[in-house]
Amino acid sequence: MNILHTSDWHLGRTLYGRKRYEEFAAFLDWLLKTINQRDIGILLVAGDVFDTSAPSHRAQELYYRFLCRVAASSCRHVVVVAGNHDSPSFLNAPKELLKALNVHVVGSSTASPEDEVLVLRNEQDDPELIVCAVPYLRDRDIRVAEAGESVEDKERKIIEGIRTHYATVAALAEQKREELGADIPIVGTGHLFTAGGQTVDGDGVRELYVGSLAQVTAGIFPAIFDYLALGHLHVPQKVGGSETMRYSGSPLPMGFGEAKQQKSVCQVEFKSTAASVQLIDVPVFQKLERIKGDWDGIRSRIIELSAIDDPERPGFWLEVIYDGTEVIGDLRERLEAAVSGTHMEILRIRNNRIIDRVLGQIHEEETLDDLNVNDVFERCLAVHEVPEDQRPELLRACQETVSSLYEDDVQAE
Repeated sequence: MNILHTSDWHLGRTLYGRKRYEEFAAFLDWLLKTINQRDIGILLVAGDVFDTSAPSHRAQELYYRFLCRVAASSCRHVVVVAGNHDSPSFLNAPKELLKALNVHVVGSSTASPEDEVLVLRNEQDDPELIVCAVPYLRDRDIRVAEAGESVEDKERKIIEGIRTHYATVAALAEQKREELGADIPIVGTGHLFTAGGQTVDGDGVRELYVGSLAQVTAGIFPAIFDYLALGHLHVPQKVGGSETMRYSGSPLPMGFGEAKQQKSVCQVEFKSTAASVQLIDVPVFQKLERIKGDWDGIRSRIIELSAIDDPERPGFWLEVIYDGTEVIGDLRERLEAAVSGTHMEILRIRNNRIIDRVLGQIHEEETLDDLNVNDVFERCLAVHEVPEDQRPELLRACQETVSSLYEDDVQAE
């Protein structure tokens, strides 16, 4: 039995204002072709199908068209769990209809853990896989807030809540396997940030649980899982060095910081309950390049790229970071002239030579796209000269407030 593990599609995401629908469509075409070529029986999508909780019509069209095409392929089942970017109610809305296509959607945790334990059957109606389809666990799913509790109490409750949730669904899965009387594998899913997880600058990955980031360790997951398919981190990686606990990573680079990263999906082959994993490289559908240096270095690299520019394929999208010592007032004009007549397009220019201003650290070309909530708050603390010893507690309070606002938005759906 062959399983394909992918996550973090982020359908609908833009890059500095540029739509990326053609990239997403090309990836989904490639994914369907891979499923057919490699005789994939089950597809696991570990969260962040969409980039926002209210995806565009085009993003929705890509998603539903792909599911219909997969239903007509060699793939017997598709399991989709929600990530932190997804709207639970939006994903869940058509779940009963999608069941007719053998597409199983788990948009949120419910009062019945049994809803997350799926027994998948083959063409002969024999059970072939049990999936503990755990979605992104929101704070309200795993912790009961109490008046006067400390930050440490909240962190402890979050960790114990995650551990308890996984232990509960794993126990139900083991019970089902015993009832079936078959030695079939059990696979778990999740969408969270584990300790030691690798990220890259500008990938948009945010901390999910206030204060507890470094404590979500590999030991939190039950040993009964024969494979653990995780989402949220965009860099393909193992968890705790385990071959069978993995992040598949995002299939497309979410920003220029991921431009040189080889993207992949995970093919998992089961022989009885023993899993072996092979990474399948995802092709590049839109070339991205970050060019950094002084003017001579930037100009030389643009000339090199223009020499390999292929008119039959989309040209490079460029991010240019100037950090030379010379003050160049017409940097944008020079760059536009340098790429004139090529298929290259400059999406962003950052001039590090411009004198720091606004909070003492924001550059002329820097925008809110470059900053997260924590960055903005920390810079406000600095500009207002808040004492260093007071900043950690204030930052925690800010994180908790932002987290509660996000939870309110989800509940209001």
